[in-house]
This record gives sequence, structure tokens and C-alpha cells, in this order.
Amino acid sequence: MGKTHKAIQLREHIRQIERKLGVLQENQGSCCDITMAQCHALVEIGRAGSISLVKLSETLNLDNSTMSRTVNNLVKKHFVERQLDTKDRRYITIQLTEGGREVFEGIEERMNFYFENVLGAIPEDKQQQVLEGLDILLKALKENQDNK
Repeated sequence: MGKTHKAIQLREHIRQIERKLGVLQENQGSCCDITMAQCHALVEIGRAGSISLVKLSETLNLDNSTMSRTVNNLVKKHFVERQLDTKDRRYITIQLTEGGREVFEGIEERMNFYFENVLGAIPEDKQQQVLEGLDILLKALKENQDNK
């Protein structure tokens, strides 16, 4: 199999995975009337505990203005709050409110359950191989991020 054919096969597999995960993620966000961007932001904020807007933008690979609008909408829904840094008032961190924490924990629980089922559908002797393959793929994607 040639290099180009393998690249096409990889691309097709990634497209199928994106579609499957996209449908799953849309269903997860619909539980609490939030967009996919808001769902991703909630998860990253929840996992970090407290995070700056700039770091959140970098993590989600979104520009600052888009991230700011997303966070503003989460503030309006009372899922997150902004905190000024006591040492540098120009620096703002974002954290979950109690309501946001409940939504975050629900998302995490549902997603963990889903992926436990996915992993369970893979033969046990192949599970580690799949995880290692995904690690290699993720590393390659990060290394080639600028070579679009």
C-alpha cells in the first residue's frame, strides 16, 4: 500500500471518527441547552479548576474573541464565573459555579460511561494497542499542527 493511499485511508478513518463523535457530543450538549463550544469549555474549565481565558483559548484551539463570547454565554447561564487575580488585576481566571460543576460532572459521567462501553467492544488483548496507536496519532497531529 502506497504512502498516498495510507494517507487517504487515515483521513477517511478520522472523518468517520469525527462524525461519530460529533453526533455523540451534540447529544451530550443538548442535555443542558449548551453549544458544543460551551460544552468543551465547561469540560476544560472543570478539569483545570481555574484557567485563564488565554490558556482556555489555546487548549481549545480557538481565537480569544470566540472564546470570550463562549465564556460570556456560560457566565449568562450561571455556569462559570470570572475572578480577578489579586496580584494582577488585568489577569482574569475562569472557574465553574456550583451549577456549572453539576453540568460538568454530568458530562464527564456520561462520556466516561460511553467510552467504557466503546473500550469494552474492543477485544481485551487489543485495547492497549488501540490506546498506544491513538497516543502515536495524537503526537503526530500535534507535531504537524502548523503544516495544514
